[in-house]
Amino acid sequence: MTTTHPETETAPYQRPSIWQLAAPSIMSNLMFSMVAMVQTKFVGGMGAASVAAVGAGQRVFFALQALLMAIGVGTTALVARSWGAGRQEEASRMTSASLMLGGLVGLGLMIFGMAFSHQIAGVFGLDEHAAQLAAGNIFWLAAFIIGFAIDIILSSALRAAGNAWTPLLFGLAVNLVNLPLLYAFILGNLGAPRMGSAGAPFASGLSFTLCGAALVSLWMRQKLTIKFYPGDLFQKARYQRLLHIGYPVALEQLVLQFGFFLFMSLIGHYYGTEAFAAYNVGVNMLNAAMVVGSGFSIAGATLVGQHLGAGDAEGAARSGWRACGMAVAAMSLIGLITVLNASALARFFLGSDEIAVLRTTEFVYIMAAMLPLLGVDMAIGGSLRGAGDTRFPLMTSFLGLIGMRCALAAIFALFHLPVVWVYSSIIGDYMLKGALLIWRFKSGRWKHALVKTAAAA
Repeated sequence: MTTTHPETETAPYQRPSIWQLAAPSIMSNLMFSMVAMVQTKFVGGMGAASVAAVGAGQRVFFALQALLMAIGVGTTALVARSWGAGRQEEASRMTSASLMLGGLVGLGLMIFGMAFSHQIAGVFGLDEHAAQLAAGNIFWLAAFIIGFAIDIILSSALRAAGNAWTPLLFGLAVNLVNLPLLYAFILGNLGAPRMGSAGAPFASGLSFTLCGAALVSLWMRQKLTIKFYPGDLFQKARYQRLLHIGYPVALEQLVLQFGFFLFMSLIGHYYGTEAFAAYNVGVNMLNAAMVVGSGFSIAGATLVGQHLGAGDAEGAARSGWRACGMAVAAMSLIGLITVLNASALARFFLGSDEIAVLRTTEFVYIMAAMLPLLGVDMAIGGSLRGAGDTRFPLMTSFLGLIGMRCALAAIFALFHLPVVWVYSSIIGDYMLKGALLIWRFKSGRWKHALVKTAAAA
């Protein structure tokens, strides 16, 4: 769809399609997924304790990222709205403010994660050896979190402006740097020290930091779609809008991470390291489906924001529903393919550990049944956030994860039912969330969320 902004544009702005936005994001995320599988293969040969340590570290990393994700969602909503309205300079200034805020938040998270890595690792209920390995993973993930912050915020801004290809090229560069670093630092090759499972976060963090520095250099040299404006960084209204949209996302992420901590702790305490490791390997096996869903989530958020900025509420709704349909179809297909090869893939990653292989196969069957529901959650949830309606997804996350998944998992664990019952509580989580999100999107109340935000600021 073409939109003309005569007051700011010399030519009509051609709004990208869902596929034009989703495809580069999907390709970028699939590359990260493939690297994650290579990482899992390297670490998997070191035993279930090492796999569990990487899984625990990743879970903590996602928790530390909660505030950064909130800033990224606020950036997407506000940059897309400004870009859709033809206010490119305001979109660029909002990006500068987001990066400054993200850098300060990242610094605080880095200090916290590095200082308390051992205490955080202790909450998962792992045995002493696995907990020690997990602490090392947490330490190095926290050490490089500012590099991840640059990727989250600047890539969010570029995608919100309709440029999904530069983040793809950035992702390609990160992976090209990351692969040899994983080989070097996990296994002790190419003259590097053998770090074992801790080499995975060290290699990933270093690659993001190096490539992030290059991306910032391009931005400051005016080589990107979003331009760098060094002045006017401290306008209070921009930060108010970012915080007004972002704080429900931060709360949602904290709810999610608390729920995941609780869920994984139940698995670790009641079912042991093998069941815990199976969760991590199973998630990696189905990561391709989840990153495809993430691509449609990004596309939905961007197009909903741009259509609303251009005053086209019906176009925004159509974009959200299309993104949802595509996400559900694609994720269901990938889930089916993974199920048909679940046992073979589990053996590839875990070798001869029969208990871990069995638990992983069971988990993959449960996850594959849940994927269509996750597609609804990702696409419709992303569309709501792109409209600035961030409070409703917070409520659905709390009800689904804490009220449904963790409550059911605790009941199953207390009654000493097999771990497959605990895994199956995930389906109840996403059934509830999907139903609530569809109801909200059909209601149309999200169309006026940023109008209320502007009035509040």
